[in-house]
Amino acid sequence: MSQPVFHLSITVDPDSMTDFARQVLRTRHVPLRLVIFDCDGVLVDSEPVANRVVAAELTQLGWPMTGEECRVRFLGLNLTTMVPLIEAELHRALPLGWEPHLEARLVTVLAEEVELIPGAAAALAETARLGLPWRIASNSSHAELRAKFGRNGLGDLVAGRLHSHHDVPHGKPAPDLFLAAVAAESVAPENCVVIEDSLPGVRAAMAAGMTCLGFCPDDDGARLMAAGAAPFHSLHDLPMLLRAALEGTE
Repeated sequence: MSQPVFHLSITVDPDSMTDFARQVLRTRHVPLRLVIFDCDGVLVDSEPVANRVVAAELTQLGWPMTGEECRVRFLGLNLTTMVPLIEAELHRALPLGWEPHLEARLVTVLAEEVELIPGAAAALAETARLGLPWRIASNSSHAELRAKFGRNGLGDLVAGRLHSHHDVPHGKPAPDLFLAAVAAESVAPENCVVIEDSLPGVRAAMAAGMTCLGFCPDDDGARLMAAGAAPFHSLHDLPMLLRAALEGTE
C-alpha cells in the first residue's frame, strides 16, 4: 500500500520543516517497530567523494563531467542502473570490466576519505536507546558499505544490519531493499519509518508502503516532500521525531 503524497507548502525555516515532520509522525496509527536508514547522504557523507571519482572515470571515457553534474544526474541510483544511462550517452558499450573497476576504485577512495554526516553516530545510538531496532538499506555494494563504516569505526555496530542492492532483484527506486529489511526483522512495512535523502529512496519507501522522513540539510525539502516524504533538517532532531512516532501510537 503506497503512502500519501503531501501537497502542503512549508517555509525554508528548518523549525517549520521539523514541526511538519513531527505532526506527520504523530498521525501514525500503527506501532513503530523498525527504523531503516539510507547510507549515503544520511549516515555517511560519501556522495561528494563518490561523485568526484565517478565524474573522473566518465571524463576519461569521453563524457566530460564535474562532481556536481554527476550528483545531479545519478543521485540515489546504483551502479547497475547507471550503466545503461552511461552507455546511451556514450553511444557505445562500456569497456569490459569497467563496472568492477569502478567499484574497486570507489572502495579504495572511500576507505581513505569518507566521513560521517554530523549527528549520524548519535542518531543510531539514540534510536537504539528508544528501544527501536534499526537497519541500513543502500544502493551501494557490501564492499563499499564496509569501507565507509569501517573507516569511521562503526563496522562492528552495523554488521548484520546492512542491506545492499546486490542482495535483492532491484535496487531503489524499487521497494525490494526496504522489504528485505522489514523481512529480516519480521515486521510489517507499515510498522517502519525510513530515513532517506534522495528521490529514488523516497519513491522506494512509498512503493514499500512505509512512512518516510526526508533528510534535507541543505534545502527546503520540497522535492522530497512532493514525492511523499516528511522533510527534516538535522539528524540531531531525529530522536525527537522518532519519539513523536512512538507517542502517536501509545
